[in-house]
Amino acid sequence: MAAQRDLGSREQKEPLPPQGRSLQLRLVWVLTLAVAAVLVWSAIHPKDRATWLLEVLPVLIAWPLLAFTYGRLRFTSLTYTFIALHMIVLMVGGHYTYAEVPLFDWLRDTFHMARNNYDRLGHFMQGFVPALVAREVLLRASPLKRGKWLFALVICVCMTVSALYELLEWGTAVVAGSAADSFLGTQGDPWDTQWDMAMALTGSLLAQVCLAPWQDRQMRRQEEECRM
Repeated sequence: MAAQRDLGSREQKEPLPPQGRSLQLRLVWVLTLAVAAVLVWSAIHPKDRATWLLEVLPVLIAWPLLAFTYGRLRFTSLTYTFIALHMIVLMVGGHYTYAEVPLFDWLRDTFHMARNNYDRLGHFMQGFVPALVAREVLLRASPLKRGKWLFALVICVCMTVSALYELLEWGTAVVAGSAADSFLGTQGDPWDTQWDMAMALTGSLLAQVCLAPWQDRQMRRQEEECRM
């Protein structure tokens, strides 16, 4: 009788079957449909077709790559959400060009800014989102533990991404000349490259400071689901 009571007690304490994976799959589908809708919209009569292609190229590369690796490297819902937001930022910038996004034209005129700052948002996201991605990959696929070395290495990864993108912009300008002005989006600012990298650095710092605990909780929950 005592053994039966112990068995019944253990059964009552056992957790219900995990629902997290199915909930996340629904979220991923919602994000996928949202990204697809914005991609279709952005491709309809963009300001400059060549600029559009250059701006959305990361989306066209990352989207199928994420789908292909979903079963083997499943990111947290937090990371997938911010990846989708970054894709939308890229596609909106590709549609209008970064220097002519209407909302940021309005902000410039209303607050008497010197330029359209959508470009700054784009480069902030270029540090913010890769920080979340790099942090997850390093924690899952390397011996690194949470701490100062992880924090520093994630920043290094983000700054490498930013530097490579600036080199891409430079190479495009060399090849295309003035035809690349819409892609560069410098708006006459001689310090645009430095601003771009500073915004990426700021994004990588804020992503880790503000979202690391949330990301860690979701990663632990996924690990628990895998063990069940």
